[in-house]
Amino acid sequence: MNKPWILGLTGGIGSGKSAVASHFGNLGVHLVDADHAARWVVEPGRPALTQIAEHFGSDVLQADGQLDRAALRQRIFEHPEERRWLENLLHPLIGEEIVRDLASAQSPYAILVSPLLIESGQHRMTQRVLVVDAPEAVQIQRTMARDQVSEEQVGAILKAQASREKRLEAADDVLVNDRDLKWLQREVERLHAFYLTLRGGQA
Repeated sequence: MNKPWILGLTGGIGSGKSAVASHFGNLGVHLVDADHAARWVVEPGRPALTQIAEHFGSDVLQADGQLDRAALRQRIFEHPEERRWLENLLHPLIGEEIVRDLASAQSPYAILVSPLLIESGQHRMTQRVLVVDAPEAVQIQRTMARDQVSEEQVGAILKAQASREKRLEAADDVLVNDRDLKWLQREVERLHAFYLTLRGGQA
């Protein structure tokens, strides 16, 4: 069997990226979620967690030894240099984890799902990029409803992610998600049929 080619799937917060990924998964495509890899590398007992606790202090740990993501998120949003320190530690480890998982794919193509596909350089592991896009007002509304967070918090997250322009520049395909789920799933099926015709991700 030919080695599967890799599609990078990304989109800003609240764009509907997870719904798109989940439907590709239902169609039998091997999914690798960079967020899962990011969680796995900071599990208790993994070296990264020890380094994070040494650097930020034990108040970024919960009582059971797990990472307190909310506490860490607050620290790095307030201090950009701390975010860079954390990214320098984690990105290579997450990259290794992703490569291992992609190597086990059995489908004609595999998808790397990553909110930071462009910013982290992970798009370099892919042969093609699909961006799920939505108007910013829609992103903010969806995220506030889903995560019960304030508009300010959503704004801060949007600022930390690549701008829409930057993402769209990197895209080979764009899926504008401003309608209902049924429509979105039909679009995914249309793209899937097209992707199955590609060799190495290029038309």
